Amino acid sequence: MTMKHDKDFRVFTIEARAADVGEGSEELFVEGYAATFNSPTVLYSYDGVDYKEVIDARAFDGADMSDVIFNYNHGGKVVARTRNGTLELKTDARGLHVRARLGGTEDGRKLHQEIRDGYIDRMSFRFAIAEDGDEYDRKTQTRKIKQFKKIYDVSAVDIPAYDDTIISARSFFEAEAEKEKRATADAEQRQRLLLYLNTL
Repeated sequence: MTMKHDKDFRVFTIEARAADVGEGSEELFVEGYAATFNSPTVLYSYDGVDYKEVIDARAFDGADMSDVIFNYNHGGKVVARTRNGTLELKTDARGLHVRARLGGTEDGRKLHQEIRDGYIDRMSFRFAIAEDGDEYDRKTQTRKIKQFKKIYDVSAVDIPAYDDTIISARSFFEAEAEKEKRATADAEQRQRLLLYLNTL
């Protein structure tokens, strides 16, 4: 069983499509993917080794997405929400698709404009992983997320927010890197001992 964080972050490119429904309309939408499936992403590098993460295509099945909010950089005012129907989340063959209607608040309209004009072009989601909801392959240094427990929010984020992803992933991969380093050192020590015993 691997160590879990209560809440974690990941950042993906929005592929920002900010679509106005009509001239003067309050129906301002943004859409994109908050997560993509089966696409290994390097989240941490240590001592020349890349540590990767991949999300299984069924990882969102059964996850609690009953009240997910959409905001900016995981803070500020809520500009869309699943509970009131202004935020839609669904999985398809590619990943977790997000469609948010941002015309209902002043902050939402401002965020829509910033996304449409290309100032903001990433999306992040905050989540918790289910107990035993991941596995780690030491041969490929890849963590596979098989089951999310809860999705808390999806957020439009700027580039500095990527640091949240690195920080949140670092403790998991640092622990795995340390285990691998100790295992290698132990194996080398056993080999030296065997060589020494063979000389007696």
